[in-house]
Amino acid sequence: MLLLISSFLLFYNSSIAWTDDTTHDFGDLILKETYFHEFNFQNVGEEPIRIDNIRPSCGCTIPDWSTDPIQPDSMASIRVQFVPNQTGYTRKPIKVFFSGQKKAEKLYLEAYVERKD
Repeated sequence: MLLLISSFLLFYNSSIAWTDDTTHDFGDLILKETYFHEFNFQNVGEEPIRIDNIRPSCGCTIPDWSTDPIQPDSMASIRVQFVPNQTGYTRKPIKVFFSGQKKAEKLYLEAYVERKD
């Protein structure tokens, strides 16, 4: 068992430490209105990193990020705009690809969306 855990840690050597939850629950939202959230992280590695790409699961989620390198021990953020287009409960995954990492980091937006009365 210890060998399996050690192998996983060697394979998945993340240089990222999220300073907040990787899931943000907006609570109750209004259909077609615009909302924002920032996911904050720190480069805990020994080399500069950069965000290579961010892939949201749909067009209702629009990420914004800097293409500048993030130096070791530095903080950075990903700002996400969310415009819900369906009523009911929703959970939207966002994949974040960092330089030097084989596996994407995953973020999530959750909400319950209602029509405006």
